[in-house]
Amino acid sequence: MKRKVYLETTIISYLTARPSRDLVVSAHQELTLEWWGCHRPRFDLYISELVLREAAGGDETAAAKRLEELKSIEVLTLDDNARRLAREFVTRRLIPENAIEDALHIAVATAQGMDFLLTWNCRHIANAEVAERLEAVCLELEYRMPTLCTPEQLMGH
Repeated sequence: MKRKVYLETTIISYLTARPSRDLVVSAHQELTLEWWGCHRPRFDLYISELVLREAAGGDETAAAKRLEELKSIEVLTLDDNARRLAREFVTRRLIPENAIEDALHIAVATAQGMDFLLTWNCRHIANAEVAERLEAVCLELEYRMPTLCTPEQLMGH
């Protein structure tokens, strides 16, 4: 059985964006393309309604590219368990109120039993210090939090 990966919106954004001149962003784009082309088939992929909403925003042409890549990926619902867990993350000040979407991504992936949450958001999601505190809350509430990681960390090398 394949392991389950929740794709946070930054993955699709980096995958479909025009090549960047910024060296860090360009490297993230290349790593995302490599993961998508070489490593993605090893996993079952999932997104949420929130990913679809975020991907649909902004420039119409760019949004259409993002949504095209997402159309064959299973969509998880943003249920009450995920909403409560996200609220807990914010209430305990693990994730700021103005980043509630980040808390929701983590909560959906956790409540739906994902093995990994793949993201380029290293401020609030793939951040070791934040993840440690989030995991403690998840354990307290009897959830198993997925591994929060970047494509570079999920290449199986």
